Amino acid sequence: MGERDLDQILQALTLEEKAGLGSGLNDHFTKPVERLGIGSIEVEDGPHGLRRQLGDDALARGQATCFPADVATASSWNPEVARRVGQAIGRECRAEGVSVILGPAMNIKRTPLSGRNFEYFSEDPYLSGKMAAAYVRGVQGEGVGACLKHFAANNQEFSRMCVDAKIGQRALREIYLRGFEIAVREAAPMTIMAAYNKINGVYCTENKQLLTDILRGEWGFDGIVMSDWGAVNRRESAVAAGLDLEMPSSYGYGDRRVVKAVKQGRLEQADLDAAARRMLKFVFAAQDALAASPKPVIDADAQHGIARQLAEECVVLLQNRGPILPLATQAGPDGPRRLAIVGGLAKHPRYQGGGSSNVNVRRFDVPFDEIAGRAGGAWEVAYAPGYPAEDNDVFFSLEPPSSPSARPDRQLIADAVARAERADVAIVFAGLPETVESEGFDRADMRLPAGQEELVTAVLKAQPNTIVVLNNGSPVEMPWADQAKAIVESYLGGQGGAFALARILFGEVSPSGKLAETIPRRLSDTPGVRALSADARQTEYGEGIMVGYRYYDAKGVEPAFAFGHGLSYTTFEYSNLTIARPAVFDDETVEATVDVANTGGVAGAEVVQLYVSFPAARVLRPKQELKGFAKVFLEPGETRTVAFSLGADAFARWDETAEAWLVDAGDYELRAAASSRDIRLVATVLVANRQPRHPVFDLNTPIGEIAVHPGARAMLVQFVKPFIKTSFLRQLPGTAEEITDQLITRFGDMPLRSLALTGNQLPTKAIERLTEVLNRAARGKKGLGLLFK
Repeated sequence: MGERDLDQILQALTLEEKAGLGSGLNDHFTKPVERLGIGSIEVEDGPHGLRRQLGDDALARGQATCFPADVATASSWNPEVARRVGQAIGRECRAEGVSVILGPAMNIKRTPLSGRNFEYFSEDPYLSGKMAAAYVRGVQGEGVGACLKHFAANNQEFSRMCVDAKIGQRALREIYLRGFEIAVREAAPMTIMAAYNKINGVYCTENKQLLTDILRGEWGFDGIVMSDWGAVNRRESAVAAGLDLEMPSSYGYGDRRVVKAVKQGRLEQADLDAAARRMLKFVFAAQDALAASPKPVIDADAQHGIARQLAEECVVLLQNRGPILPLATQAGPDGPRRLAIVGGLAKHPRYQGGGSSNVNVRRFDVPFDEIAGRAGGAWEVAYAPGYPAEDNDVFFSLEPPSSPSARPDRQLIADAVARAERADVAIVFAGLPETVESEGFDRADMRLPAGQEELVTAVLKAQPNTIVVLNNGSPVEMPWADQAKAIVESYLGGQGGAFALARILFGEVSPSGKLAETIPRRLSDTPGVRALSADARQTEYGEGIMVGYRYYDAKGVEPAFAFGHGLSYTTFEYSNLTIARPAVFDDETVEATVDVANTGGVAGAEVVQLYVSFPAARVLRPKQELKGFAKVFLEPGETRTVAFSLGADAFARWDETAEAWLVDAGDYELRAAASSRDIRLVATVLVANRQPRHPVFDLNTPIGEIAVHPGARAMLVQFVKPFIKTSFLRQLPGTAEEITDQLITRFGDMPLRSLALTGNQLPTKAIERLTEVLNRAARGKKGLGLLFK
């Protein structure tokens, strides 16, 4: 559809029709204009499977395949896994005539308590952005639009529709927007969803800075922005800010507000026309994509096979003492070994998240069945529930219902302990049911339900050879971790997750997942311990940029399991971290390589992580930040070279004064690592500014900040000399240089103007002139004579 055609159609639309284009027809379709051939486009929930509503009943859902939830997909650290998830979902969408899947969800995991963390990728924006971009490419490669959500800072479920996220601009840019920026720039999603919440007093759906200035102006987004369901406050304000589509239908209310605002001059006609044009482009592109090729026929068994295969890369082996894993595949010298499988989740697994992402599956694998089926003659398998089974198919709840496993059942626990005692090995399944974490509410704590906690503790006491398998969407406290031989984080692995888990337990495949989030020892260790405020109206993001591992690194807090951690059945050795050029300008690319060898006896995959550190930073920066990663599959004895290319964005920080990304010149460390706490190799590169940046000093600049610039410091020494005998400086011993050093040490955090305080005998006019001289000195110019005019 050419630009001229769009112009003609736009001119043919009435004011009311233009308003209607930006409104839902119902829950999941856009409003058509049939007389002009403008169809109705279907958009449906994701992100880990197609949740297609049938008719007007929100609980009536078509069947589809459930793939690993984002929390698990991100743990693969493999963008190809995310791409294939998106591709498989896109194919099912196209088969059903669905034009947009509402995913991926990619908000930052600010706190482990957020009820929707299972639907998000990571605490790190770089990893989130890369995984989201791959997912988008997979979906859109099938001719279906993806929808990045929830833009932005939708980091809690409590009061999500009205809470005001108070975030500094640096944290907003570096943490909460950066992942979206990566996905938009690299994958060009067809749509993006504006979140419910406010940011710094303005609803996201009405936030012009967010939707127009940043998203379209800076990042070049050319798709449409739709609202989260029911997120529009004032439709006319939203249109002016850059929102294109209100969902779901407001049944004419929003349309009437827009029409009235245009007629009264409160909404510019040009703003409505721009939104209508974008909607026309979107609708015709979606229509053309569906018409471009026949609808595929979905092979449910093949899709299930894909779900199983992808889940294998998402399982994280946290701990493996002995090693107890993998389980033996042959009987012992005295016959079959005895295996006790304990926990209701073994037979009633939770494999997906709750709420609007809940998929109506055709089938799903059961952990007990998959493990027992592989035991063969090697193991005699017994089962005990240990706690009551729960309904893990909750669609939506505004508050957490009661959890049966929250109440310890002493008899069930006693029976499970007896089973475990008689076994050679016990596997305990524990985790978070949907009654504990889901869309619509946040968790109250990081603990397992009390009944499960008591079961795990009792079994570990009775059976030293115990493996704990976790089945959850966000971290849990593990006070019993030191007693467990092995801990496996299986997360929510989709309908094929149990099959993948069983293959890993028996060594048919080596685990290769890594944590995409930090698992803290206890809730009190987390930066967001007070993040989910009881104040329904606002949340202060007081931790700033120190989110996730950035916080634990800065505070020296030892986590239970670090960001990026994950074990394998083999071992890997890193060597030869090499930087192509030891010094570059900030507009050039840093090329680095590192060799990784499989030094163990089985095939496996390692995730090589590259962190950037700036030890000499003069402004607050994280100790290190993830800026590259690659997953490499290696046969025993094989070595491969992994290459990284780092642009300016790997070294930049957001400067709130300049309102821009700036690269500070200096020596940066590149750290090749197996996790954020397992740094294997370090190399240094000097990054210089192509265009030198000169600081701007004024009377409120701290003295210590002036002193770090060589030229300005030298001028400060010259300033001090004439006043050594006539001011308070006479109390300080030494030369002018030494007195200046003492001045900086004692008063470095005080503004320059403080030198003129009563009793200091330093002329105010001289201090005012000093700022001009210091600025000239910082630019390499002379100006000492100005001091004493």
